[in-house]
Amino acid sequence: MLANTSASVNHRSARPPRLILIDAPFSPRSPRYKGLSVGFTNAAAIVHELIEARDEKRLLRLQRQLAAYKLLIIDELGYIPLSQTGAELLFEVFSQRYERGSTIVTSNLPFDEWTSVFGSERLTGALLDRLTHHVHILEMNGESYRLNQSKRRARRPKPDTPPDDATE
Repeated sequence: MLANTSASVNHRSARPPRLILIDAPFSPRSPRYKGLSVGFTNAAAIVHELIEARDEKRLLRLQRQLAAYKLLIIDELGYIPLSQTGAELLFEVFSQRYERGSTIVTSNLPFDEWTSVFGSERLTGALLDRLTHHVHILEMNGESYRLNQSKRRARRPKPDTPPDDATE
């Protein structure tokens, strides 16, 4: 399901910025920008929603909604391979937003492995052509934020707990 928020960003050029984050942890609780319509979802959820909308004959309405966001954030692209139908529907979303709206995509896969997600070299090539044109790519390498938190919690000494039958 898409999370919708409101934010505002000053664009210096007419072309909206696009950003691809590779192997980047993302939090939906990141700072918001006032006045800008933002949609946040993960790749599996948006594909599921697109297929469901197609089956229920409301795909055009959902596509218009996705195209209307000033910023659409699609998290976790590449964690789950997409069906052919899902890949084609997601490609349509990116195509409709191309040079019309800002899009952030997070993925743990380098571009040369995206074919395993989309299942077709032709579709992947066309998608990457659109996504990487006029874009800032931030490739982040390092340990997982969640993994580091878990390791810190595991190293903390556990407080002594009194036995259950202790009385004061």
